[in-house]
Amino acid sequence: MSTAILTGQPVPGSSIEGDLRSLGFDVRVAVDTADAERLVAEAPCEQRIALVDARFVGHVHALRLGLTDPRFPLAAVPGAVTAQPDGRTTLTRALARENSAGGGTAVAVDSLPDRIVTALADDGAEVHRPELGSLVAAVPADPQARNEARQAVAEVDDEAVRLKSAVKARDGFFTTYFISPYSRYIARWCARRGLTPNQVTTASLVTALIAAACAATGTRGGFVAAGVLLIASFVLDCTDGQLARYSLQYSTLGAWLDATFDRAKEYAYYAGLALGAARGGDDVWALALGAMILQTCRHVVDFSFNEANHDATANTSPTAALSGKLDSVGWTVWVRRMIVLPIGERWAMIAVLTAVTTPRITFYALLIGCAFAATYTTAGRVLRSLTRKARRTDRAARALADLADSGPLAQGVARALQAPARRLPGFAAPVVALLGGLVLVGLAWQPGYGGPLAAVGAVIYAVTSGLAVARPLKGALDWLVPPFFRAAEYCTILLLAAKTDVNGALPAAFGLVGAVAYHHYDTVYRIRGNAGAPPAWLVRAVGGQEGRTLLVAVLAAVLTASQFTVALTVLAVAVALVVLAESIRFWVSAGAPAVHDEGEPA
Repeated sequence: MSTAILTGQPVPGSSIEGDLRSLGFDVRVAVDTADAERLVAEAPCEQRIALVDARFVGHVHALRLGLTDPRFPLAAVPGAVTAQPDGRTTLTRALARENSAGGGTAVAVDSLPDRIVTALADDGAEVHRPELGSLVAAVPADPQARNEARQAVAEVDDEAVRLKSAVKARDGFFTTYFISPYSRYIARWCARRGLTPNQVTTASLVTALIAAACAATGTRGGFVAAGVLLIASFVLDCTDGQLARYSLQYSTLGAWLDATFDRAKEYAYYAGLALGAARGGDDVWALALGAMILQTCRHVVDFSFNEANHDATANTSPTAALSGKLDSVGWTVWVRRMIVLPIGERWAMIAVLTAVTTPRITFYALLIGCAFAATYTTAGRVLRSLTRKARRTDRAARALADLADSGPLAQGVARALQAPARRLPGFAAPVVALLGGLVLVGLAWQPGYGGPLAAVGAVIYAVTSGLAVARPLKGALDWLVPPFFRAAEYCTILLLAAKTDVNGALPAAFGLVGAVAYHHYDTVYRIRGNAGAPPAWLVRAVGGQEGRTLLVAVLAAVLTASQFTVALTVLAVAVALVVLAESIRFWVSAGAPAVHDEGEPA
């Protein structure tokens, strides 16, 4: 249980003690600053501690937002401040200085928590102050102000505000108008029955896997059930985040589940569609793998662009200014959100097409829609990058290098070519990465299975990969390097598997790309949480993107088609086991960040 310390003179009829207890706090009363310091010191070190002015008037949800959010070491609202265990030392120092300056006198004349927040700010401590909107949080100075504050509390329904704030401020059209109007009430129902976001997330995954199993039956009834269950899974997917925001149940494990399950659900559904089509005599595994590759490359474009510009200075452009002007015209906002085919629109399209058409038509529509969305978003970001004069930081360059997933081969080439790479023009890195990828894919595309051409292309690709990352990725378009690497590696696996003409080769390739894509998504969310990239040993163990590509190409050159299929299967299992084991170890550890995907609708 957490501890809340009430400071100042109690107010007759105040509900503050009951409000704090309803939020899970054990309430103590301090008669002065010295007493407050003593009570803070006596509270168990593993507990959250809060200082709350006894005269506080406000909504319970304002206190909930300010005092119970687990994501921030220090947080405050007017009249209250809180510290988690890793922020206790900072709070204790500020309280000790306040006690020394005030001499332990009574604190009724002003708000001790507010003075502590000021002292924390003077120390440079980062104190989270939630947006309260219409919610009231105040420390009235006299009876008249107190009556006015109470009236303001009565005029605002904090439960309605709480429900509204449970929904993402920015979301897709389908989610906003067809899911969130009722999913927020499902979230509240779950909260009142003690369900956690992680349980709802797991239910969403199970529902999606059942949907994939229904699609795998290959029957019309199975396809209809799959479409319905996919929408149900998406409703639960929205509900878990809304439940987390409604009840402020953020956790490290929840961050990991939320970050990975969306992709796992979608790609498992692709596999289910491919299995169902195969039962009807239609082989669409290449389309399923192509859809997964396209969607994964779309995401890495988003991630790389955002990381490159995360903390860039002078980060403005005419294109960004135009986008800002368009945001003032309501209908353009929704059109631009819809044409990028975010997850809500995409899953709705997949569900409807699954129910009324065939898997092949579903994949054709998905590929066309995602290709258009990828072209639109990438072209806009390229234009922004060319017209802005941003100066990118070492952190951005490091993040892009981590997203590149360069293995020992590329890193060795990079060290060897570091000096000549400095003499190349600023746009050289993405051009070299693109040319190397085109050579690799072009040679892998040659007719017939086997032969040394793909292996030769992979050697050339390893050299160009090293050259592309030989200097810090700070150029205007250097964020394109990781997407070019992803496309080259994944497309090579697809082409080499497709040319075997052996049953099982494309499903094995699907599994391998899925395992590698998981590794790349895991890298993204670690970087977003400021936890750095996966450990170097993991990158070496799975070969880096150029090492895996070379290995697959060499296996295709020296093995028969049947042997190559077995090798792809073994490689997929090995990569999956290694990356999953390390990912699970990291995300369940105490040091993993509680990252929640609040702004990525795709």
